[in-house]
Amino acid sequence: MKRTDLQMALVILLLVALFLPFSFLENFQQGFLFNKDYWAITSFLKFGLLATLGEMIGLRISTGVYNKEGFGVVPRAIVWGVLGIGIKMAFVIFAVGTPVLVEKYFHINNAIASMKSSDLFTANAEGLGMARIATAFFISTFMNLIFAPVFMTLHKITDMHIIANGGTLKGFFTPIKFYKIFPELNWSVQWNFVFKKTIPFFWIPAHTITFLMPPEYRIVFAALLGIILGVILTIAAQKSK
Repeated sequence: MKRTDLQMALVILLLVALFLPFSFLENFQQGFLFNKDYWAITSFLKFGLLATLGEMIGLRISTGVYNKEGFGVVPRAIVWGVLGIGIKMAFVIFAVGTPVLVEKYFHINNAIASMKSSDLFTANAEGLGMARIATAFFISTFMNLIFAPVFMTLHKITDMHIIANGGTLKGFFTPIKFYKIFPELNWSVQWNFVFKKTIPFFWIPAHTITFLMPPEYRIVFAALLGIILGVILTIAAQKSK
């Protein structure tokens, strides 16, 4: 283990600690981190920091370093921040709409009521535990089948755009050549690994857990999953070679 590995571990621990229920952080958490008035800013920061760290860990696994010329840490952080805002909106849309859908058309009794409970434990105490688990599973499934493929493809396009422009900020802010990048995507890996394997076997179970949590912890848990995503992206990149 290198010194940089210890430094990275310390950074991740410090970031995670900000969300833990320490009394001295309560004012900061309630006033900013979990304050709905700042949802866009906090979503940007959570994903911009944590998901980018995930990609840096992925780079460390594949190359032995956390950063290198052309990698573009800052452009990647900006992309993840913007995507984090989109993910937050998707969470709200699917968490509100899916319970109505499954209760009305899939006959999941008390689906709407179960999601009004703050978390699984509260729902279970109210006799709605199984309804909460079923509803969380459907929310995760619909979100990952409808939203995730578009999100994953857009992220891959921005990733290729960053690499094509040497990882520079100036290059990043040039127009993305979608018409050129889209056909250059490795659709074999995108479909056979990213879509067919990671969505059903990782993302749907992981986000089922996400929607069993209180709303204020969902987006940070999703951002923490971005660290795992960095490893997944590394595997996908190695498969495409």
